[in-house]
Amino acid sequence: MESMLNKLKSTVTKVTADVTSAVMGNPVTREFDVGRHIASGGNGLAWKIFNGTKKSTKQEVAVFVFDKKLIDKYQKFEKDQIIDSLKRGVQQLTRLRHPRLLTVQHPLEESRDCLAFCTEPVFASLANVLGSWENLPPSISPDIKDYKLYDVETKYGLLQVSEGLSFLHSSVKMVHGNVTPENIILNKSGAWKIMGFDFCVSSTNPSEQEPKFPCKEWDPNLPSLCLPNPEYLAPEYILSVSCETASDMYSLGTVMYAVFNKGKPIFEVNKQDIYKSFSRQLDQLSRLGSSSLTNIPEEVREHVKLLLNVTPTVRPDADQMTKIPFFDDVGAVTLQYFDTLFQRDNLQKSQFFKGLPKVLPKLPKRVIVQRILPCLTSEFVNPDMVPFVLPNVLLIAEECTKEEYVKLILPELGPVFKQQEPIQILLIFLQKMDLLLTKTPPDEIKNSVLPMVYRALEAPSIQIQELCLNIIPTFANLIDYPSMKNALIPRIKNACLQTSSLAVRVNSLVCLGKILEYLDKWFVLDDILPFLQQIPSKEPAVLMGILGIYKCTFTHKKLGITKEQLAGKVLPHLIPLSIENNLNLNQFNSFISVIKEMLSRLESEHKTKLEQLHIMQEQQKSLDIGNSMNASEEIKVTNVGNQASLTLEEKQKLAKEQEQAQKLKSQQPLKPQVHKPVAPVKQTKDLTDTLMDNMSSLTSLSVSTPKLSTSSTFTSVPSSGLGMMFSTPIDNTKRNLTNGLNANMGFQTSGFNMPVNTNQNFFSSTSTPGVTKMTLGAPSTLPNFSALSVPPAGVKQTQQRPTDMSALNNLFGPQKPKVSMNQLSQQKPNQWLNQFVPPQGSPVMGSSVMGTQVNMMGQSAFGMQGNPFFSPQNFAQPPTTMTSSSSASNDLKDLFG
Repeated sequence: MESMLNKLKSTVTKVTADVTSAVMGNPVTREFDVGRHIASGGNGLAWKIFNGTKKSTKQEVAVFVFDKKLIDKYQKFEKDQIIDSLKRGVQQLTRLRHPRLLTVQHPLEESRDCLAFCTEPVFASLANVLGSWENLPPSISPDIKDYKLYDVETKYGLLQVSEGLSFLHSSVKMVHGNVTPENIILNKSGAWKIMGFDFCVSSTNPSEQEPKFPCKEWDPNLPSLCLPNPEYLAPEYILSVSCETASDMYSLGTVMYAVFNKGKPIFEVNKQDIYKSFSRQLDQLSRLGSSSLTNIPEEVREHVKLLLNVTPTVRPDADQMTKIPFFDDVGAVTLQYFDTLFQRDNLQKSQFFKGLPKVLPKLPKRVIVQRILPCLTSEFVNPDMVPFVLPNVLLIAEECTKEEYVKLILPELGPVFKQQEPIQILLIFLQKMDLLLTKTPPDEIKNSVLPMVYRALEAPSIQIQELCLNIIPTFANLIDYPSMKNALIPRIKNACLQTSSLAVRVNSLVCLGKILEYLDKWFVLDDILPFLQQIPSKEPAVLMGILGIYKCTFTHKKLGITKEQLAGKVLPHLIPLSIENNLNLNQFNSFISVIKEMLSRLESEHKTKLEQLHIMQEQQKSLDIGNSMNASEEIKVTNVGNQASLTLEEKQKLAKEQEQAQKLKSQQPLKPQVHKPVAPVKQTKDLTDTLMDNMSSLTSLSVSTPKLSTSSTFTSVPSSGLGMMFSTPIDNTKRNLTNGLNANMGFQTSGFNMPVNTNQNFFSSTSTPGVTKMTLGAPSTLPNFSALSVPPAGVKQTQQRPTDMSALNNLFGPQKPKVSMNQLSQQKPNQWLNQFVPPQGSPVMGSSVMGTQVNMMGQSAFGMQGNPFFSPQNFAQPPTTMTSSSSASNDLKDLFG
């Protein structure tokens, strides 16, 4: 790992040093920042090409640098010849301006170490792309190494070179003199541009006469950089020392041959004996057959053969070459049209952009991204063209990866998101909203995309609002929940309430119905359903939309409406709507069907709840009686167990006490007598204290009960209907007396709280006079019963002072008859059930008892039962009081069909 880092570091250091040594001190660096070495070009690939930026504008450029160290081996006069030749070529290129010639951004600058000038951004030279990598950095970029020319690129590139030569020959009256792959540059968008005018020859005749081009004799003693590349040079240069425009056309033919043969020229030239090489070449050209051109596409093979003809006059001229059928390719024509787009008016552009979606699928992705996308996005500055350009940009975005979309397309769309005119822009974005939400980062969705949707919902155009409401459900699952809850839903509700258009109102309800599944239950119950009662209009379509939302919520497996809301809010709203005069028979039947379904669910749930409450109460009564009996048995067992450890004297004493107790049992039961309270009586005090002890002894009882499957809160019976038995061990006299009382008397209180444990959490509610809530809680065993905390009306209890017998007389007077144990156990079950009537408005929670699952809250999920909306024939014609739209019925067909 360390060796790899060191190797990378050394490479970077070397490249940096290379740049520094080459450009340091050159005036170009004052205005431009020089970056990475990316390519090479020009005659002999002598120019190193770096990417760079202009310091003032941050505009991207390419920096061409000729390092003078390359010619250190030459004599000074040869160095001067080379420098003069290179300077001449750049100066000539700087003076010429044409789309097919490389554009110079900054003229040539010379320093002690290098020559440098700046051009438009460059990718590489054609020679680099075809495999010639001289003067490239040690680590060749994969972009160049793996670059493959597509057919459309080759066709259009050669067409561009032909157009550039046509400009030079016809307009400038100039022969380039060195048309080679080294002097053809591919700019950053993939266009082929001509450079390398080191050996150009201008006509000596006036423009109106036949051009005449002087030619210099080949001098083999000159440095190679002072001579054109002989492998691409026409034979007449060497053999007859003449040149003309047709000489460039021969060079074009050799370039075409090299492009289709992986960069290999048609002839290799021996530079030591160039005349002999060209003589042999001339002989081969005169006998050139189709077999030598097998790699060239058949439709252009004959044209290449003509270009390579030994007779210059037979060769096609540049203008003729631009019109051959080989270049009449839909992709090449499309790219050519983009290059001339600035010459077209808006009508021509709009027609072209309309047909472009049919062409784009036929073009390679790299060509589209490099060549077409920049041309399209440049049209965004023209608002009138945006509706025609935008569909094509979004079509390209679909084929891009998320990274490519974020890097290349999203920055260009930013300003367009904010445009509100023409209105078609908003429509196009809405139709492609799923694409935008899928590929746009979340922050940009919140900042740019969703605000556009909000503007559409608030737009003055009814058509825009309708379209937006129709499209929202298609991408609702891609919107984050806070944005939907806090921004989108309120705007949909506002559009429904404030519009004067029936179509918008109906579409608002339809939209809400379709996105209910993306909302949580309580938001729907607390926010959406109350909103339905605020809708002012009573048109059949609106009413059916309201019914659809109710039914969807009621039947949806994740949502559901609670029993309390069904009884208190939903049914009181639906029932009056069902008898609206505007509804036809089918629509009325739809209402009644839903209402009956709701009533049936309400009846079933509440009836089951009451039945379960009754069963639970019966079980609790049995537990109370059983626990009281178990407590007495425990006392007896304890007393018997204790006798095993008694001494003989203690056993004798115990036997006497049992005899005395037997006598007391045979006596008549004590009857309380009414007497005036006088001085406290010891026996009365003891009896009252014992009574209070018995009452407080409830806290010591521990009762076990079966587990209940769910929690239940219910209203207990009034305590006046419940007799309870108390017994506790005391001394023999007091015990017998108390047992006698317990056997014949029932105690009444105004109410008590009895916590009984089940599997769920505790619930509580307010109590009403004479009625107390019985709360079922979570632990599986019953807690201790709490002491009676509420004394009967008119009776004051205290343990701090004696109580006279009148208190007991008041308690067990004739107006409060005694209840025996047998009478208590013989009460009919329905007397208990009838007392479990919850107070009006009190919440009743659901429960499942003894393994039977019963939904008692109405909060459990209901299964989805079919389409929550209804068939389109249920809608009557809307009244004339609202603005109707023809699209309303279509929307309703989609929704209720």
